[in-house]
Amino acid sequence: AAYILFAVLLFWCFVPTPARAMTRTLQHEPALVLAAFGTTTKARATYDFFEKQLRRELPEEMKKLRIEWAFTSEIVRERANRTFQQAGSPERLRSLAQVLADLEAEGFRRIVLQPLHIFPGQEYDELLRALAAFEQLGLRIETGHPLLHTWDQVFEAIEAVSADFLPATEGCTVLAAHGTPETANPATSTYLGLARHLEHEYPQVVLGGVDGVLTRSRTLAEATNCKVKKVRIVPFMYVAGDHVMHDIMGNEPDDEGVPSWALELRQAGFTVESVTTSYQGQELFKGLGFNPEVNEIFIKQIAANLKRLGTN
Repeated sequence: AAYILFAVLLFWCFVPTPARAMTRTLQHEPALVLAAFGTTTKARATYDFFEKQLRRELPEEMKKLRIEWAFTSEIVRERANRTFQQAGSPERLRSLAQVLADLEAEGFRRIVLQPLHIFPGQEYDELLRALAAFEQLGLRIETGHPLLHTWDQVFEAIEAVSADFLPATEGCTVLAAHGTPETANPATSTYLGLARHLEHEYPQVVLGGVDGVLTRSRTLAEATNCKVKKVRIVPFMYVAGDHVMHDIMGNEPDDEGVPSWALELRQAGFTVESVTTSYQGQELFKGLGFNPEVNEIFIKQIAANLKRLGTN
């Protein structure tokens, strides 16, 4: 059904009709699309934080460009839109295909697309596949990369996050990432390479994943080897949403009786904390999107791609 809808959208957008030809007004400025996984939790404020920083830091001639958000998780979109509908709100989360189709229908022909994904994994691969159809049909799209696209970006991102690590004399840090279940996924090699980098540069830091090769059991086993009985958990996800709130830092076991990472460490005698941030009157777990230095890595890509397209 999703593919049929996508095909219909493409047909409507790109097959000219007399009525559309008479009313079509082409936009001279490019549009900017920010693509994120999405969340239904209060951590959605992360996206607002990023957009405000982006508006501040873009060159002056780019500050007023059209910015649209696309959310790549179908489950997140369905849950959020159901909630909006029940509340009588007109707000809706849209997929990348929907956002691009809407922009094309409004006359945009040049678009900068910036994913806010961390690893080059499944979500990023699906984004590129969706993008290809629109590029073949006439849109010029300059696309940025996930945060950890190059090793230089990996090192830069870790340097930015390292301010949140516990010093080795005070305890250990668990860097909590998402992970991928697929062995052949390019993100798997990035996870393993990042784990090796941390082992050499930050021996008190353990990289773990909710899924994939950096298993929960291995992560917690390494953390409990810490000589000081204190662990700080630092989310290594753009948004510290459901996984961080429940699987990692939850105060209660899940429906199957499995304790969160924090609960299991506390049961082993450790003091456990996580990094948080205060934003718009809320205390939130600090995902990568609340780190201005991490956001600058994305913003530099956006500015370079906008410059490549031109703003008039």
